[in-house]
Parts: sequence; C-alpha cells; structure tokens
Amino acid sequence: MVVSFGPRFLAVDWGTTNRRVYLIEAGAVVRTERDGRGVLSVEDFVGEAADIRARFGDLPLLMAGMVGSTVGWREAPYVEAPAGIDALAANLLAIDKRTAIVPGVAVRDPADVMRGEEVQLLGAVEAGLVPRDALLAQPGTHCKWVGIAGGRIIRFGTSMTGELFALLRQHGLLARQLQAEVVAGEAFLDGVREGRKRDLARSLFGIRAAGLLGERGDADAASYASGLLIGSDVAARLEQAPGQTVHLLSDATLGALYTLAIEANGGQARLVDSHAAFVAGIIAIGDRV
Repeated sequence: MVVSFGPRFLAVDWGTTNRRVYLIEAGAVVRTERDGRGVLSVEDFVGEAADIRARFGDLPLLMAGMVGSTVGWREAPYVEAPAGIDALAANLLAIDKRTAIVPGVAVRDPADVMRGEEVQLLGAVEAGLVPRDALLAQPGTHCKWVGIAGGRIIRFGTSMTGELFALLRQHGLLARQLQAEVVAGEAFLDGVREGRKRDLARSLFGIRAAGLLGERGDADAASYASGLLIGSDVAARLEQAPGQTVHLLSDATLGALYTLAIEANGGQARLVDSHAAFVAGIIAIGDRV
C-alpha cells in the first residue's frame, strides 16, 4: 500500500506515556500540542487518530515512536543499521493510504533497538544541527549513544541510566536518601568522579555508608547518585570514542548534567534542540514518500 503525504500533514511523536502532535505546512510547524495520551493509556488507536484529525484537520498522518511497538497501534518491523532517512521512508508501515508509522532501527552483536529516537537523530543531521559524521547522545530514561557516519545511523547502544535512578529513588535501601532534587553542583561532580571507577554495586552502597557516618547529607545524596550513574555511563562511552564531541539531543536540565559529566571526563559537549531535530526528521521522511 502506497502512503501519500503532501506539503500539509500531521506528525505525531507518540511515546509510552506522552505524545506530541504537529501540524506541518510547507516544511514548518504551524501548530503543536503535547498531552499525556501515550500508548499505554490508549486502547482505541483508530479513535485516537480520528480525534487528532478532528482537532488538527483531516490530513495525512505520519507517526513515530512506541506507537509502532508491540504495545502500540501496530508493530512496525525494525530497519537494521546502517540506516538513513531513505531507509526509514522506504519501510513505513502503512495503516491505510493516509496513515503510516515510521519503523524503528536495530543493531546486532550486541543486540539493541530504538523507536522514535531515529527520527530525531537523522533529523538533526538533515537540519545541519550535527555533522554527518558524529557521536550523538539522547539522555533520558534509556540513554542512547549513537554513531552517525555519512548521515546514517551506523551503531548505537542503550544505557538504562535514568530508569536505574528512578528505581533507586522508589525502592530499596537508598530510596529514603534520594528524595531531594538533583542539582548540577559539587555533589553531582563527586558522583561523576566516583563513576569513573565503574564499580556501581559498591559505589551505590557507599551512599548508604556516607549517610550513616555523617560524611554526606541526604540533601546531596540524590545529586551524588545521579552523578555516579551518569558519570559511569559517560566514562565508558568516552573511552570508546576519545576526542569526539558529544552532541546532546536533550532538554536543558538533563543536558546540563550530561555536559558537566562529559567535561569532567575530558570531553566536549554540544546541546542540540531535540524538538527541532524531530520536526526536521519527520518532514524529511514525508518528503521522500
């Protein structure tokens, strides 16, 4: 089935818990809306698509993210790396002639997958926000570290950094100590330096011990723990890519933490507008269909 997109269409970045809808006209966003209708809160995707069209216009709909996963509308098979914009556009999963889902990307040996991030990554290249040969990182619940060469995704790896921090805050021995706000200060940097050892199991228990012995107050424990997890991840990645600038597709708050950790490990970081990258990527995909 051939899906048709023109200069005016709807794009949806549809994640697990949130989604953002964009009205695209002549290569520009003229309206956008974010809500909490992620795939886990949706049972009737046909109805949701109809509702989006009712609010934004009866237009072609191009979706990316977890909407194409096993818990989404319909599973869109992965495209294997190396993969660029052309590969994504050639492998859209058509729901009907005006509705399609962008495939995710997979690598093997070791196995890894992404859904939704590929649009941002390749969109950043398409918009000239990053070079065609670059190291990119997308901090978040699951941080993606991605090698781009010739404008295509060549390799990537996923670190469960954000999820581990959330679990430590909610469950287990350290939960009570980790309730303070994470601050990009000295306690965070202390954690980053400890993270270079990459001995997480032992370093994490050290948070408990430091609290009991009065060496670190609970007000600083969350910042230290965040620095420890991010620092360990950053140290491992920079060891594999010495001298490369890390282009961070992130919001300003999380981007500032990763920038500190990267610089503390002797690297350089550059913050990239992730929303602009997604828009550039989804428009490029629509243009190639």
